[in-house]
Amino acid sequence: MFSRKNDAAGEIMILTLLLVSLLSLMAIPFLNVALKELDVARTRVDREEALQIAEAGIDYYQWHLAHFPTDYQDGTTTPGPYVHAYTDLDTQQTIGQYSLSITPPSSGSTIVTIKSTGSTVDDPAVKRTVTVKYGIPSLALYSFLSNDVIWIGSGENVSGQMQSNGGVRFDGTTNAPVLSAKSTYTCSSSQGSPCPHTENGVWGAGNSSFWQYPVPSVDFSSLTANLATLKSSAQTAGIYLSPSNADGYSLVFNGNGTVSVYKVTSLQREPTGWDVNGNAQNQSTDYNRRTLQFTKAIPSNGVIYIEDNVWIEGTVNGRVMVAAAVLPYNANTAPTIYIPNNILYAAKDGTDVLGLLAQNNIVVTYGAPSTLEVDAALVAQNGSAEFFYYPNDIKNSITVFGSIMTYGQWTWTWVDQYNNVVSGYEITNDDYDSNLIYGPPPSFPISSAGYRQISWTSD
Repeated sequence: MFSRKNDAAGEIMILTLLLVSLLSLMAIPFLNVALKELDVARTRVDREEALQIAEAGIDYYQWHLAHFPTDYQDGTTTPGPYVHAYTDLDTQQTIGQYSLSITPPSSGSTIVTIKSTGSTVDDPAVKRTVTVKYGIPSLALYSFLSNDVIWIGSGENVSGQMQSNGGVRFDGTTNAPVLSAKSTYTCSSSQGSPCPHTENGVWGAGNSSFWQYPVPSVDFSSLTANLATLKSSAQTAGIYLSPSNADGYSLVFNGNGTVSVYKVTSLQREPTGWDVNGNAQNQSTDYNRRTLQFTKAIPSNGVIYIEDNVWIEGTVNGRVMVAAAVLPYNANTAPTIYIPNNILYAAKDGTDVLGLLAQNNIVVTYGAPSTLEVDAALVAQNGSAEFFYYPNDIKNSITVFGSIMTYGQWTWTWVDQYNNVVSGYEITNDDYDSNLIYGPPPSFPISSAGYRQISWTSD
């Protein structure tokens, strides 16, 4: 026979077991949630570590390109992907890896795409990918660049960054930085009243919020370094024209992707003009008679090298670089590029591009249309981009879609002391072609600053 005390102890034990069982049943869902949260947290840690490892892969190949700018195979001769272990510097233990896929620049571009996929040793199934585009900007990153002083008048509009190694008088309109390498300078009489006078590096009646000075100057010698290479490329796989033993050549670009080459055998009779240096120019700027030499497709390497003066016009369908130069440089024999008519792109989406590199001047001719458009990146290496001063010869408007780089002073417009147009184009528009930054003409000079990051994305 059991005692009452033992019966009570048994009841308590049963109740305790029931309570523990009930609490265990209630705790299981919470435990499952906690375990799931722990798994999620662990996955988040793995994903973050995988992302950091992927970024380490990007950093590595950015360093690689800085030292080997044209190596897109990670120092090998085989296609990727290229897998690298990632080591913790503190413990010297391998904690993950990244896999690199490198897409080299397409034809006519400097943009390389790097795709890095990172993962950890703890959970290789968790992967993160970072994709970055790098490009080397060309020197056509400027809408306008001059080694001399610049005057942008009240009727002129500049779209895109511009810079002078001298000083800038800016009375026009713009949507981008206006830069000068000078803190102050003595402006020349070519920049109008009150010059000569001490002015800031950038001054005038324009919007000063875009002005920056002083900034580092641009070395114009970098624009001349590739002439020998251009000549060799033209002789090997492009179009090379030796001295004409006449007045020069005429190039007419045709909308079907071909170019017609003429020899200029006589020039027009024109009045005397004066250049930006005040020198009388008695030789005509326009061709008269010419004879067709050939018509052929734009060469695959896009390079045309001419050892003579050349007149250029037409519709460009393709990617072309035209250089007019005689090596070694001699001021008396350096050729000029003349623009007698419109130069247009078949499309303005970056697929068509023209570079005009003159060892001397780039001159819009006396007989050029009153309303003129020039689609090109213009480089006057040792001279000026200009329209000569012809008294009372006033034209309507000129639009340059591209970029202008000129060693000497530049002008399409001449004004009197009261800022009235007395010769040249009343309205000038410089519309920057942003495609030129990373998709310049073939063999166009590029920046020595190396690759820049253009975009960054991750999954």
